[in-house]
Formats: sequence, structure tokens, C-alpha cells
Amino acid sequence: MYIHVLQLQQAVDALVAWANEWQLSISVNKCCVLNVGKVTYSTCFSIDCLSVPAVESARDLGVIVSRDLSPSLHRSNIVAKAHKRTAAIYRAFRSSNADLLIRAYLTYVRPLVEHDSVIWSPYTVKDIEVIETVQRRFTKRLPKFSALPYTERLKRLNLY
Repeated sequence: MYIHVLQLQQAVDALVAWANEWQLSISVNKCCVLNVGKVTYSTCFSIDCLSVPAVESARDLGVIVSRDLSPSLHRSNIVAKAHKRTAAIYRAFRSSNADLLIRAYLTYVRPLVEHDSVIWSPYTVKDIEVIETVQRRFTKRLPKFSALPYTERLKRLNLY
């Protein structure tokens, strides 16, 4: 095990040397070590004599990756942001025009929920239902749509 850690540190050192040669800086405070799996290895890596912290989860290209590779942490983060954006839409638009509100939803909220969904693809019923609550709650607050069942709201608003 120790040999692998030594090899990884040598690879990091080679990367730092290459970056210095090309006058590129590596931001150590944006680097971290993420152990994936149930077994935690005590790894101590350093970049330019500064230690790299070990973390339980990390953001990579906008997707939060946890040590168990579960999408639940990422899902809960984007659902919270989506609910905040839908609330901001209702605060910002005083209109009762459902078409305008749906256009704002499709522009500001839907891309947030769908971003990189191929990577973190929700596969459990629980994850799918929690994501669906964003659209369910938004359409329920639309004028003249609150009494309709969810499937009927989707049909009338031409949403999927």
C-alpha cells in the first residue's frame, strides 16, 4: 500500500514540476483528496510543501461526488437551489400569466435540475420523487392550476 502512495506523490510532484516549467500555478486550496469506497486510507499528499486535505465529498465540474459515489448529496444540493430559484421567480414576477411564469421556470430552474443529469442520473424512486417535487410545487402555485391534479397540470402546460 505504501508503494502506491509513494507513486501517487511522485506523480503529483511531476505535475507540479511540469506546471512550474510552463509557468502555471496550481491552487492548493482548490485541491483535495477523496477516498472512494468503504476503506479509508491515510494518505498525506503535498503540493509545494503544503498538505492537501482529505474530504468526504468534492465538487468536480459542477457535480458533487461523495466517497460512496451516491448522487444523493448532489441531488439534495440542486433541489435546494431549484426551490430557491422558483421562490425568487414568484417574488420577482407579479404577473398571473402562467405562460410567462412557465417560461421563467424553463429558463432559470429546469437547466439547473437537468445539468449533468447523465452523470449523476437519479436511479432510485426517492431521488426521482424529490427532484420532481420542484416542478410539482412550482406548477401547483400557478394561478388557476392549484386545484388540478399534477398530471393534468403537466398536460395543460405542455411539460413532461
